[in-house]
Amino acid sequence: MDYTSKSDSRKQNFFLQTARLANRFTFGYFLRPHFTWVKNYNRYFRDLSAYRRMSKHETVATADLQPVLGEATATTPLDYHYFYQDTWCAKHVFEKKPKRHVDVGSSALLVGILSQFTNVVNVDVRPLDVHLPGLEALEGNSCAMPFADGSVESLSSICVIEHIGLGRYGDPLDPEGTEKTIREFERVLAPGGNLYVSVPIDHKEKVCFNANRVFAPEKFIKRFAACSLAEMKYIQGNGVYSAHEFEKIDWAHEVIGAFHFVKK
Repeated sequence: MDYTSKSDSRKQNFFLQTARLANRFTFGYFLRPHFTWVKNYNRYFRDLSAYRRMSKHETVATADLQPVLGEATATTPLDYHYFYQDTWCAKHVFEKKPKRHVDVGSSALLVGILSQFTNVVNVDVRPLDVHLPGLEALEGNSCAMPFADGSVESLSSICVIEHIGLGRYGDPLDPEGTEKTIREFERVLAPGGNLYVSVPIDHKEKVCFNANRVFAPEKFIKRFAACSLAEMKYIQGNGVYSAHEFEKIDWAHEVIGAFHFVKK
């Protein structure tokens, strides 16, 4: 048996992982933005010069120049994950038409839209500083929610609970942050109440500190012992897939799982 091959393989894996991290931190975070900055400014001044040469152009004073860079794209840029999971959640809440809906930490746009067709209470460690009819913003922690047992008929938390306890948003470090949040959701949810959550999923559970946790779908569902699963969707890139379309998922790239639970 060749014992050196395993050792060499470990060394190769170590150096490969180190190289990937170095590329991520240097080119991804430091060099790439500078290359993009130069490219965008070259285009800006080229367009400005061409515009000033046009026969019917308006006067463009140098003092009034206001570069807006990086928006000349082939399609409208958007975060597909948030676009699809937010619309998925809004569709369900609109169909159920609860008298009051509680949201924990979801995107400000989703919360604002929901508040236009039902009363919404938004709980966030970084509360929304807005004034909008139908919306109540509360400062709070998902591990200790300000609601009585069984008092919430409709609850959402879209791409939030994977962050709890990692300190990314100023919340206290807590390795059990996600588990405590799930227990709180089950505590405040009324029997028959609807819960909409989404998280990153993969075959193997892991912690990408301090960005987020990643969950295996089966294990994630089992965490909600007081609830039954009503629906699950896979969201990847520009596509939304049902649970039975599992084979369409490319697990080499990020996948979001959207889960609709009902309190037993």
